Amino acid sequence: MGPGAQSLYTMPDSPIKTLVQLKGRTVAINAPDNILYLLAASVLLEHGIAPKTVRFVSTYSFPQIPAALAAGTVDAAVLPEPFASIAEETDGAVPLADLNQGATTSFPVEGYVVTKQWAKRYPRTLAAFYKALEEGQQIADTNRAAVEAAMEYLPVKPVPLAVSNSTAALMSLDQYPVSTGPVGTVDKIRLQRVVDVMQEFLGFPQNFNISSMLMNGG
Repeated sequence: MGPGAQSLYTMPDSPIKTLVQLKGRTVAINAPDNILYLLAASVLLEHGIAPKTVRFVSTYSFPQIPAALAAGTVDAAVLPEPFASIAEETDGAVPLADLNQGATTSFPVEGYVVTKQWAKRYPRTLAAFYKALEEGQQIADTNRAAVEAAMEYLPVKPVPLAVSNSTAALMSLDQYPVSTGPVGTVDKIRLQRVVDVMQEFLGFPQNFNISSMLMNGG
């Protein structure tokens, strides 16, 4: 995750100006107990706010959230890019807090998973995927124009999302690091951070060992 890529938003005329004022308020999120909830819960707690004192509602999809926020149906919203910039550009939404802070700075927000059985059965396919992914990561991390071009058509349900050139030019980007180790290397320390917040906010088993998910344990 990069700065500004996932944030909490309100409207300019909202009485909510600080995170503390979210207590008892309604916050839109696209799905319950997902990565955005974990990020928001962590930031709230770091500011002394118990996540349970905030009412998260997941009845809206990302394309629907800006309108719900502008209409006052919800008090605040958790939005990633490009939906954050769309909400700013079309509805005048303003950021209340960047979720890229404290314990969630540069947090892992997405990954790819296969079973160990599949990986052993199709090593060439896996190697080809790794190669394509690394190439894509390098392009995304070094060529902003390529990322902006990729935003022109996103297959978001219920309808495809077309991001305007102006929105694509303004949006904040995540980081797309290329692995510095052998092909297929996974950063166990980074993944453990995800486990930690899942244990803290979702009741994930305390005895879970991240090495059990990795090929050869690491």
